Amino acid sequence: MSISATAVRFDEHTMWVDLSDGRTLGVPLAWFPRLLRASPEDRARVELSRTGLHWEHLDEDISVAGLLAGRGDTTSTSDAAA
Repeated sequence: MSISATAVRFDEHTMWVDLSDGRTLGVPLAWFPRLLRASPEDRARVELSRTGLHWEHLDEDISVAGLLAGRGDTTSTSDAAA
């Protein structure tokens, strides 16, 4: 059975991801600069898929596997600033 995201919510500093196995992950927004800079409305426009989270308008894709492994944004610093 693969683990997928079932819901996403945010507070001031954290992205909370509910998983299909019943766990909830709290991930610092500082790990994802595009989400950190985004408005609450933009953050809410997330698309959930079998493998992860996608924000088309923010050009942000986050895999559940990456979150479980403790990986943040792997974009280079120059790309993340764009």
